[in-house]
Amino acid sequence: MNLNGTQNTETKNLNGTQNTKTKRLALGATALAIAAAGTFGAVSASAAGPAAQGTTTSGSSAGAHNLTTSTHLTVAAATKAAQAALDAAGKENQKVSVAVVDRNGNTLVTLRGDGAGPQSPESAERKAYTAVSWNAPTSELAKRLAQAPNLKDIPGTLFLAGGAPVQAKGAPVAGVGVAGAPSGDLDEKFARAGVAALDK
Repeated sequence: MNLNGTQNTETKNLNGTQNTKTKRLALGATALAIAAAGTFGAVSASAAGPAAQGTTTSGSSAGAHNLTTSTHLTVAAATKAAQAALDAAGKENQKVSVAVVDRNGNTLVTLRGDGAGPQSPESAERKAYTAVSWNAPTSELAKRLAQAPNLKDIPGTLFLAGGAPVQAKGAPVAGVGVAGAPSGDLDEKFARAGVAALDK
């Protein structure tokens, strides 16, 4: 109450209703809260937009002139070659492992024959990798070691007879490697049988 006995107009009017100034403050605060909620909702909505829903935005294209294509052996063909090499070894009672790698040296198929030695799968893979890397039989590559002995230090390679490249139009597309026979010549004979099976 003021000195004249009237109630302060900033808190209540005589009829008990809230002051206009207080109403305005309350309305302003409510509007601010609504605006803030709207902004937060918009931010939340954009955060749950395309990226959050698992869709990707389209990026710029690399352009066809920046790309290259290469030819690779199918898994079915690699399996056919590996089985043919294993069968050729079986006809001569040789216990071997066979591996087929793609143009990049990645293993497509490995078959370990019954009774093949524990080192033979890895040796077969390395022979196949060596053959496809140089596009030549590993028996020929082994001869190059006399002129360049450091070749044997290249990781993943094995310069022993038993690997043969698979070619398409003269370019290497795969390699077949065989290991486990008493001689590299036999290993390579079986690897060539695997390659030859792809022409049938």
